Amino acid sequence: MKRFLKWLGAGFGILVLIVAVLAVNAFYFRPFSIRVFYETAFVKFMLQDPETLSYMRLLEPMGLTFHNNDLTDVSPAATERNNRIIEENYHTLKKYDRSKLDEAEALSYDILAWYLQNQMDGIKYTWHGYPVNQMFGVQSTLPRFMANIHHIGSAGDARDYIERLSKFGGKFDQLLEDLKLREGKKIVPPRFIVLRVLEEMKGFRAQAAKENVLYTSFVDRLKEVDGMADGARDVLAQQSLEQIEGNVWPAYDRLIAYFEHLEQIVTTDHGVWLLPDGDKYYDYMLSQNTTTTMTADQIHDLGLSEVARIQAEMDAILVAEGYTEGSVAERMLKLNEEERFLYPDTDEGRAEILKGYAAIIEEINAGMPKYFGRLPKSPIKVERVPVFSEKGSSGAYYQGPSMDGARPGVFYANLRSVKEHPRWEMRTLAFHEGVPGHHMQVALQTELKGVPTFRNILGFTAFSEGWGLYAERLAWEAGYQQDPFSNLGRLRGELFRAVRLVVDTGIHRKRWSREQAIEYMLANTGNPESDVVAEVERYFVMPGQATAYKIGMLKILELRERAKEKLGDKFDIRGFHDVVIGDGDMPLEILEKKVDDWIARGGKATSTEG
Repeated sequence: MKRFLKWLGAGFGILVLIVAVLAVNAFYFRPFSIRVFYETAFVKFMLQDPETLSYMRLLEPMGLTFHNNDLTDVSPAATERNNRIIEENYHTLKKYDRSKLDEAEALSYDILAWYLQNQMDGIKYTWHGYPVNQMFGVQSTLPRFMANIHHIGSAGDARDYIERLSKFGGKFDQLLEDLKLREGKKIVPPRFIVLRVLEEMKGFRAQAAKENVLYTSFVDRLKEVDGMADGARDVLAQQSLEQIEGNVWPAYDRLIAYFEHLEQIVTTDHGVWLLPDGDKYYDYMLSQNTTTTMTADQIHDLGLSEVARIQAEMDAILVAEGYTEGSVAERMLKLNEEERFLYPDTDEGRAEILKGYAAIIEEINAGMPKYFGRLPKSPIKVERVPVFSEKGSSGAYYQGPSMDGARPGVFYANLRSVKEHPRWEMRTLAFHEGVPGHHMQVALQTELKGVPTFRNILGFTAFSEGWGLYAERLAWEAGYQQDPFSNLGRLRGELFRAVRLVVDTGIHRKRWSREQAIEYMLANTGNPESDVVAEVERYFVMPGQATAYKIGMLKILELRERAKEKLGDKFDIRGFHDVVIGDGDMPLEILEKKVDDWIARGGKATSTEG
């Protein structure tokens, strides 16, 4: 910013004054233009979140790095402040006349209005949920952020890293204030979550500082910084070590002590029905995650019918391949134990798994121009889930590319057990997390041009995970899973998401116990027990999220069949896919209207669809 003002010089004083007036108007009044409002609202929110700014790398190309030495405030006061920003933005948005907007502007309006309204509906549940759990939370996400997201390309970046380490204590204290507030409202996690988090944190804390990812990742990246003397590297490495030992470790000790306190008072493993207004909170979480009005009972019944349908398809393949004894789940478990399908349970075997995923993605990438008019520019890498967090993490996840192109998309595979990656299931997982799944969807959204910035980052679970599951089926339809065992992998992936409809609603609406949920999933999926336990425990901390996959997929398939029926010979699969993911994430009801408009135009794209 200083360089920019210096460039303006005294002769541009009037321009500076005009810009200042516009900025004041944008921040404190209704902006003159709705596009200015979009960006102002985005800036207001992002300035509260330096970690997300670092993740996006939106400002760095302009030479702005002020945020890279700070951590996001997670105190109750910050949470309340963000709630007020949401309400202010919603009321400001509603002051604009939607009828005067063109099609592209109206789409942005509708997406933001839906999002803000949904966020406002959830303000009454601000303190519901468990911000520290085995899936996510400052205790695990902050080290991952430091190791994988904080960019180190210069000595200044390294100093910012060290300053961020110095702020761990303050952030953990903010978190403790939040957790104690929730405890006072009788919102505490189930007992198994407390035990899982304690195990994770104690394991993380027990490492020698020089062996911890906060130090090793920093030192490794310092070696890649051009023009830095070895002595300077040594000084920075020592400073990071001092911060870990003097600041990070005490912060973890305080959080561990609080969870040891919780261990003494929590007694049950329960769904959110036990929380204050728990049933209404779950209804809200279903609406937020599915972006539909489906009830818990409707979702539960849909799950039961889908489980029966998919198991029948799997049974036919298993019988044809000579697997005839036992239930579908029992036969799939036996299949999972066959040595011919497993990699060695060694470091070398795990390295081969990662290479296998990379090869699958490279293969299908080459055929995607036949199915998509637009392809992402960002590459994709395959990496292992960090060992310190793999026990409580999901089997795999995807991290999108940065907006400046400095960081590629990454497909993380959880290698805690090689049995979770049988060869016949790997293609399905690669298609979901990589291509044509999340990498295709997220990277294209990140690379969108000419749209408000919030459109590049705003996510909707039913859309994104529905697309990921649809991508698995699309890859099969495109001929990339012709082997019957690979097709079994696809069907088991879909079955897993159907079972989720039953289990998630079972836990939170029908009051199933953790053990009952595990038993149902083991009996119906054929997934390894370690995978099932991690999944079921995930549903306790992310109520409703697991229902979004199947509901989103079914909606996309429904829209595709509608388009085929109405367009006939005019239907083009490339055009359909571009219209679905060409404008980024959105609620399913808005996607449906968008596809219907595309059908009404005879399958012709608009400028907003590239």
